[in-house]
Amino acid sequence: MASPIKSAFLQVHSIIGLTIALVVALMGLTGAMLSFEDEIVAALNRDVARVELRSAPVLTPDEIVARLQSQPGAGKVQLMLLSSEPGATVRARFARNEAGERSSVFVDPYDGRILSPVSGEGFFATLRNLHRFLLLPGNGNGYGRLITGVCAIGLLVLLITGMVLRWPRRVRSIRMWLKPNLAMPGRAFHWSLHSVVGTWVLPVYVITILTGLWWSFDWYKASATWLLSSKPPVAAKAPAKAKGGAKPANPAEEAAAPSIDRAWATFLADQGSLYANVYLQVPNGPGPVRLRSLAKDAPHDVARDDFRIDGATGRAISVERYADKSIGDSILQRVLQIHTGAAFGLVGRILFMIAAALMPLFTVTGIILYFSRRRSKAQSKPSRNHRRAAGLVAGE
Repeated sequence: MASPIKSAFLQVHSIIGLTIALVVALMGLTGAMLSFEDEIVAALNRDVARVELRSAPVLTPDEIVARLQSQPGAGKVQLMLLSSEPGATVRARFARNEAGERSSVFVDPYDGRILSPVSGEGFFATLRNLHRFLLLPGNGNGYGRLITGVCAIGLLVLLITGMVLRWPRRVRSIRMWLKPNLAMPGRAFHWSLHSVVGTWVLPVYVITILTGLWWSFDWYKASATWLLSSKPPVAAKAPAKAKGGAKPANPAEEAAAPSIDRAWATFLADQGSLYANVYLQVPNGPGPVRLRSLAKDAPHDVARDDFRIDGATGRAISVERYADKSIGDSILQRVLQIHTGAAFGLVGRILFMIAAALMPLFTVTGIILYFSRRRSKAQSKPSRNHRRAAGLVAGE
């Protein structure tokens, strides 16, 4: 490669690297800390995850919501996690309060009593906002989302330019690509560490960047959905009004009050004892009840079937089985798991966590290389001037 072209790549790599270094280092550290969030939260709350079995029947979803919202200061119940395992507590999440905060609690399934707030939830919520939005005002609606998205694109450019800059003469030499030379002193040591370790984690970073942009840009999310989904989203149409004041075909159904229990009964009639747990989304006003269930024999934690059931009639509006999804739809449903490495099993999660934790290494070594290169140029400049002056004297 011509030297001027390589110098141009080096300038681009250096400028972008210095600009986004601190942000990507922060994103890497916080991402590593979020890798095992579910396991840490489960460990912190293991004492309230279950209650003693009783002969009394468990409360229905409508009864649980009613008892929770009847307590002083309680907000609106937004989501419940219900388990088919006897003695498992119900995890209920409230809608955001006036301060924009969201809380979750463990609930006794027999009497609706709040057992405890979910420990660790607030810490990880703050950590997630720091990772995605830098804790800037507005969170997902503020500038933090744009900054992290631009930095992710910048990191992708760093990976590309970095690979061009370190392209070895012996391309087929695995040793040249993957073995760092840690015996070299000074700048050579830092370059070897920066370039070789960067090659190790490059595939992981490419995956995390391409999936991380999902939360940064609506256009990116819409494009990925259009590309991968077998059923692109269609704008919902308002129900047609009856002409001439005609009465509905079934007035009894139209007059029925919405009920979560009706939707729950329809779900149980379909699933029986096949489900392990289900997220039940409490509707905010008129609208279907959404239930996302995980089967006991599901291949992974996000292989959920999606039910939308009319709370007034108990009629299933739509049912999407995970087993029927296309490969593209499965990818869309697992974006977060791919981003964290969970889609590749425990080994994948550990590798992604290590790669994220290594991000500050590239920040530190990159800054060291930049200033050592500038110092080297500054030191070589007087010698060049001296040689030039000597040449002029000799010419005289």
